Amino acid sequence: MVVLEEQARALADGVDAALPRWVERSVEHLLVAYKGSVEPAVMAAAREAGEEAKADVGVRVRALLEADIDEQRTNPLTILRQAVRYPTEVLRQAGVPPVRRDGFAEERFPDDDYDLTPTSFADIDPSLFDAGLAWGAAKAWVHKQRHGGPRNGASQ
Repeated sequence: MVVLEEQARALADGVDAALPRWVERSVEHLLVAYKGSVEPAVMAAAREAGEEAKADVGVRVRALLEADIDEQRTNPLTILRQAVRYPTEVLRQAGVPPVRRDGFAEERFPDDDYDLTPTSFADIDPSLFDAGLAWGAAKAWVHKQRHGGPRNGASQ
């Protein structure tokens, strides 16, 4: 359990550090693509939105990771996907039109006008890839220790 707790803390700390930067990068990337440059007022709004995302989504990710694995009803990436609303709102206020998305993205993430929904921890920040992988492996190990491996005579 100690390893799981350490990995959970590392992932939560990484999310806290990365989430505000991800919001800012997302806004900057699409703002430059649409308008050709960044606007200081929009980037200030992006910084504020990034801190709000950390205070909302980052706190919920940390709470999930601190919960016992048998009480976790979702996963941290699902919660992180909810952070899309922060850069989306800034971009909408800046007048950036929605981007074209494929049918799957439109169906699964209808409020993601800018195709920002992360498909992995690395989409938020490359540094989160290893932290997410290590946490997932530690969680799987604890789950196996608690609940066992193959049952009913199945071989390993």
